[in-house]
Amino acid sequence: MAKPIVGLHHVTAIASDPQRNLDFYTEILGLRFVKRTINFDDPGSYHFYFGDDAGSPGTILTFFPWPNASRGSIGVGETAATAFSVPLESILFWEQHLLASGVPVEHTGKRFNEDVLAFADPDGMRLEIVGHAEAGPANPSRFATNIPAAHAIRGFFGVTLAEAAYDRTARVLEVMGLRKVAEQGNRFRFLSDGAALGNHIDILVAANPTYGRMGAGSVHHIAFRNDDDASQLEWQEILSNEGLSVTPVQDRTYFHSIYFREPGGVLFEMATNPPGFALDESIETLGEALKLPEWLEPKRSLIEARLPTIQLHKVPAGVE
Repeated sequence: MAKPIVGLHHVTAIASDPQRNLDFYTEILGLRFVKRTINFDDPGSYHFYFGDDAGSPGTILTFFPWPNASRGSIGVGETAATAFSVPLESILFWEQHLLASGVPVEHTGKRFNEDVLAFADPDGMRLEIVGHAEAGPANPSRFATNIPAAHAIRGFFGVTLAEAAYDRTARVLEVMGLRKVAEQGNRFRFLSDGAALGNHIDILVAANPTYGRMGAGSVHHIAFRNDDDASQLEWQEILSNEGLSVTPVQDRTYFHSIYFREPGGVLFEMATNPPGFALDESIETLGEALKLPEWLEPKRSLIEARLPTIQLHKVPAGVE
């Protein structure tokens, strides 16, 4: 039997300006810049990874920053919001911090008994911070931010899927081992067993469904965790037997992936926990240099010449 899906591995979205994207997630949200590499399917553009200090599964938010990308719009068949987990007592800190940083934020009140802050990144990507009783220990970036460790983002709380209908998407989540635990109007919450990061998946059924447009501020896909390659192959077979069109395994250097669209249209991925982001650089130097897969190393000079210049502001914690 395949090992259970415990939660999200990463979420991948689209941005526009690379430097603005880098500054927002490291300096405003206090995440660590875990990896700078390129989009393997578009080597002329970056692929950024942000997360906790070690780049742990369940904390990784990644971006394809395309400088000329037009703004996307949210509709059914897309991820409508990506939520981070913080301790219950951190909600007030984050509300004040975001406002002080010039980020409009709405304290939406209780959702399934949890406090939620709603805001957007510079490209309009919809984000949430959820006060969570099971937020877990912090593993904040080792580089200075104005986020105290006690209030640091722990990783993902989960995502909200915007759907035109409920049943078929719910069926896929149930096959993946998630179970419906609550509903509130047109919002249905699914939860995987345990207390892993990113184990809350909400289906939000639109009253008047319309399709959106993929672009800057849109989530490209969400990825769930597989323990290892063997488990991933078992899930590939299970999902294929459900009539889903699952890709062959793709080598993404830091994890191995399979992809499929759930019936409502959201692109799902399953990504292995290993090898991890310390495969080609030490934990101490994560994100400092452009990393390329071996098959693109011969083209490094050409690739570097085409990429926009970025600057990572890295000050060790405790040093002014």
